[in-house]
Amino acid sequence: MPFSHISSAQVRLLQAEIISVETDISRGLHSFSIVGLPDKAVDESKDRVSAAIKNSGFKSPRQTNAKIVVSLAPAQTRKGGPAFDLPIALGYLLAAGEISFESDGKLFVGELSLDGSVRPVNGVLSFARAAKTAGFKELFVPEENAIEAAIVEGILVFGVSSLRQAIDHLQSTETIPVTPFSIHNQDDTTTEFLDGHGVTIDDIVGQDAAKRAIMIAAAGGHNIALSGPPGTGKTMLARALHSILPPLSFNDMVEATEIHSVAGGLNGGMVTTAPVRSPHHTSSASSIIGGGSIPKPGEITLAHRGVLFMDEFPEFKREVLEALRQPLEEGVISFSRARGAATFPANFILVAAMNPCPCGNRGSTELICSCSAKEINRYEKKISGPIADRIDMWIEVSKVDREKLARLDHQSHNKDIVRKTVTRARKMQADRALMLGGNYRLNSMLPAKDMQAAVLLSSDGISILEQAARQYGLSGRGIHRVIRLARTIADLEGSDKTKAPHILEALQYRQRKL
Repeated sequence: MPFSHISSAQVRLLQAEIISVETDISRGLHSFSIVGLPDKAVDESKDRVSAAIKNSGFKSPRQTNAKIVVSLAPAQTRKGGPAFDLPIALGYLLAAGEISFESDGKLFVGELSLDGSVRPVNGVLSFARAAKTAGFKELFVPEENAIEAAIVEGILVFGVSSLRQAIDHLQSTETIPVTPFSIHNQDDTTTEFLDGHGVTIDDIVGQDAAKRAIMIAAAGGHNIALSGPPGTGKTMLARALHSILPPLSFNDMVEATEIHSVAGGLNGGMVTTAPVRSPHHTSSASSIIGGGSIPKPGEITLAHRGVLFMDEFPEFKREVLEALRQPLEEGVISFSRARGAATFPANFILVAAMNPCPCGNRGSTELICSCSAKEINRYEKKISGPIADRIDMWIEVSKVDREKLARLDHQSHNKDIVRKTVTRARKMQADRALMLGGNYRLNSMLPAKDMQAAVLLSSDGISILEQAARQYGLSGRGIHRVIRLARTIADLEGSDKTKAPHILEALQYRQRKL
């Protein structure tokens, strides 16, 4: 048969699309061409495929007097990446009559090494979801990606280690076992910043007010800024936040895993805990926000359903800080490029840490601040009013008494108890949202239209809020954020109504400390 048809897929933005790999072989002088807007990685597939076929015991396409044309359809869609190697090799062997199998209902992805082994590729979870949606029954992926692909139910996943193994299975001379799904014992590679240090809320000496604040932030998904001199524990507090976050739901695991798979930050496992990202303050805007001529997810999307920790917050580029406006308000980031538009999820808890001034000694009774008034003013103005307005909690982290540190004398906050409290508060929010028919789960995203029914402000709470709005000049957004924060404080106490003490505590956190 001089013609064959194999199905494959490629990732575009955060979703996969089905690609048809058609191979035609005709008599003539030898040539091997790939058409359908391939990029350099796809075009180089000719050499990888030829070597892999030869080293798998078949005649290399380069040793034939034939014109080989591989078409990747639809032709108007740009093709990229090495995931087409395996389907191109199988398509050629099928068209050349070297092998025979039924290709309908099967989808293939995988990069080939020159020796014929199959290397892992990015975005396999997206491939599996697209294959299931398109009605495919079997999915052939690299062996290292098989567990990830098996997260999707309703499709048989086969982990392939080599081209030869795939051929033997397709011709029924050797059977590859179906990869079962297991959520346990997965390698989570997205939380190395926090989990790698093993810091929990129990390890922090003193800072009881700051610990209370991060518990509230974790419960309601609120953004928090930690301000204080160097060495006071701001980074430890940020790390401890992860230790009290509840486990992800299965749907959130799948969503986070798909994002990290597409971005290439997954080692064949599954994201089972809230992802944490900690970009350096010298990072470029595109690496944090995402983008490019073909938009790709940045750090804020990789932190979706988790935590984005930005240490030395005012030292980030102004364009980076200003670009946070949309994701902090709406939980998404939108791009518009010449080649099209894209919207990526970016619903995260922002933890911003900063010093009171560039040298960090402003306000200290022991050390002298070396910053000029101009430097301090420039440092403070790096955080604009709109960005500051989107941060729910401003916490001052002061120095802990040296004697207390030396004795390691501190009130213990059992992380398991705190996590249970946070989980209970989150469940109250989710149940309330379900009752109101909203598509949110945390108070930080509570829409204005549901606020009256969800918050249930007491009369004295309304009076205090009105007075504070006039006294502090709160914006409309600021008032709503105070209400959402107060509702979270009430949820932590298990209160159905939002009362005056909850409003007062929320107002206390709204005062900017820089």
